[in-house]
Amino acid sequence: MNKLNVRMDMILKTVAVAAAILAASADLTCRETGQASPDGTYKYAEKGFEDLFMDIYYPDAGSATADLDGNAKPVVIFMFGGGFFSGERDNPAYARWFDALTANGYMVVSIDYRLGLKGSDKAGIAQVNLIDNAIHMAVEDLFSATEFLLYNADVLEIDPDNIVISGSSAGAIAVLQADYELSNGSPCAEVLPVGFRYAGVMAFSGAILTRDWGLRYKTPPAPVLLLHGTEDRIVNYGQIRFFNLGLYGADKIAKRFRKEGYLYNIIRFAGHGHEIAGCMYETLPYQLHFLEENIMAGSRKVIDATVDDPAIPSGEGGSRTRKELYGGN
Repeated sequence: MNKLNVRMDMILKTVAVAAAILAASADLTCRETGQASPDGTYKYAEKGFEDLFMDIYYPDAGSATADLDGNAKPVVIFMFGGGFFSGERDNPAYARWFDALTANGYMVVSIDYRLGLKGSDKAGIAQVNLIDNAIHMAVEDLFSATEFLLYNADVLEIDPDNIVISGSSAGAIAVLQADYELSNGSPCAEVLPVGFRYAGVMAFSGAILTRDWGLRYKTPPAPVLLLHGTEDRIVNYGQIRFFNLGLYGADKIAKRFRKEGYLYNIIRFAGHGHEIAGCMYETLPYQLHFLEENIMAGSRKVIDATVDDPAIPSGEGGSRTRKELYGGN
């Protein structure tokens, strides 16, 4: 194969990843419906002709909202999955996880964001550009939601210095990308106060898309928890690069964090695919450990574990349909 063909093959691989993100609603076998109802719903922004809302779930009455040393539990912002073309902040599939977090004393904020790929039928390199735009639209909306929470922090009982962002699949891409943009002083982060940083990031099958010839942080990122299946073919577990363009999954992000001395936990689910994106409830112990040890207690402990957990079902068979998971047609 000559050099031109090799380069074209790399381009097609990158485009294939872009196309795969469009299908990120497949194989989320872990999700189960629950009964969580928000304690309040607020419009946090209006973008064009679209109103964006957030649901707030307060900790259960009587739950412990601080640890034994008095460290307060963070607010957890959540961004849903759906390939940037579908999904809902209040899908019943998330309720069981929301219930578990609020029972453990955490406030949850589930947000809308604009779906930049909704109705898109572009192909090839144009699709990559559309995905890049869709990711950054979602990031901008996350920053707008954060701005709303900071402005109303007293009324909503939120500590501005104690906010963790989390997301599933497309939402995981958005939260990882958001912290990357914040660390690198991106103009889209200018709506947030100077010096603002998230307390942490939790990504369920996420990645970062860059055009920077690599994965580089100008200032240290927030502590991150990465949960990813080692066989994920929807949101790449490793990396795919072509010249300056790269999509970096959990494995590559962890390697960069380790090299630079940044704080991270990564749980690598051996033999699992993209179903890990929907296993928020089943992976709750890993999340609570990260939140309690690395965020609340400020521990610098790094965890890099490969897990074969029989409690988490394989993505083969029994997966729900796109409509069941994300709504729509």
